Amino acid sequence: MIMGYPILFHISFLFVTFFILLINFSTIKVVNGGFSVKLIRINSTKVAHLLDTVQSPTHADLGVHILEMSFGNPSTKYYGIIDTGSDLIWTQCLPCDNCFPQIYPYFDPKKSSTYTSVNCQEDECNLLKESVKGCSSQNQCTYRFSYLDTSITQGLLALDTITLQSSSDGVIPLQYMIFGCGHNNSGGFDEKVMGIVGLGQGPLSLISQIGPSFGGRRFSYCLVPYYVDYKLPSIMSFGSGSEVVGDGVVSTPLIKKESQPFYYVTLQGISVGDTFLSFDSSSKGNMIIDSGTTFTILPQKLYDQLVEEVKKQVPLQPIIDDPQFGDRLCYRTINLQQPIITTHFEGADIQLKTIQTFYQPNFGVFCLAFGSISSDIGIYGNLVQTNYLIGFDLESELVSFKATHCNLHQSLV
Repeated sequence: MIMGYPILFHISFLFVTFFILLINFSTIKVVNGGFSVKLIRINSTKVAHLLDTVQSPTHADLGVHILEMSFGNPSTKYYGIIDTGSDLIWTQCLPCDNCFPQIYPYFDPKKSSTYTSVNCQEDECNLLKESVKGCSSQNQCTYRFSYLDTSITQGLLALDTITLQSSSDGVIPLQYMIFGCGHNNSGGFDEKVMGIVGLGQGPLSLISQIGPSFGGRRFSYCLVPYYVDYKLPSIMSFGSGSEVVGDGVVSTPLIKKESQPFYYVTLQGISVGDTFLSFDSSSKGNMIIDSGTTFTILPQKLYDQLVEEVKKQVPLQPIIDDPQFGDRLCYRTINLQQPIITTHFEGADIQLKTIQTFYQPNFGVFCLAFGSISSDIGIYGNLVQTNYLIGFDLESELVSFKATHCNLHQSLV
């Protein structure tokens, strides 16, 4: 999910470490100082998709990738969307003045012995951008974040213990983690979702807060495709040992844009089969890699070219005049045979197959999982990221890709 306002964090804040304290370190199984966790997939028609906002009235039966962790002491279970397109970690909190429904209990800060609200004069409050920061009559630091899909979270900035469960069954408790205790939240969230885990480059994100304690601000994930057994978890790794290395790895530079938390990379064009479609944007950093958005969103001209070229190369008649699919490019078939679509980033060509570029809203229907936007900056969604081990190295300023059977955790090279 992309935050729908400019982010103006000062670059020096990216290296703030004073509020991180790791406890019970001897109980954690760490690989070279880092650790791995399992991710859960949620497939739901209730999840808000950017594509549905900017282009289509229908919802795809797709979803998001969820990180399980706990808040407070005693701990309260939490399931949050992993989101490289935003910074803040937040959960719905009691009292909930206006909250979306969730099937799990809301976090009650009064029941946590380690919960502390942040005062307006404290350093943690100053990590918030002025336009999203406020101060209550009780001198408590408040925030209001909005996202491009119109989701909103509003509440108190707070500190508490966050506990992660590593994939090796080790417990990873982290004290004094900064998060948003949301008392007013809205959006098209699934009832299994309780908030968002921001993984952007800003100072409030999970990776910026824990990176210095685990060997550096770097992480990687391997997302299992949606149409594979939902019980199979994706894997996400943090810190040392999360680097993407070995045969078949390609990398593209992260492009710095002042005060922006997003992961900008440069897309040079897209190929459909052997036909290359150039991205006319003259600026570097014309795509944002976003794990919280399902579909890939392209500037209108490039999107139109992609649709026309796919039509030429798929030997089937597209579905027309069906209000269920609007103006999306869809085909009725049980087994779609389509050319390989390749995204050409600076220094990295990523080949994508049908399972990564089409989705199935109904049995026997395949629709192109790309949308359009009037902006000249696109969004690289999580569907095209599946079956790739993708590493974000904020220290080396690189994003790396390695084709992988993520459900088997085996390299395709």
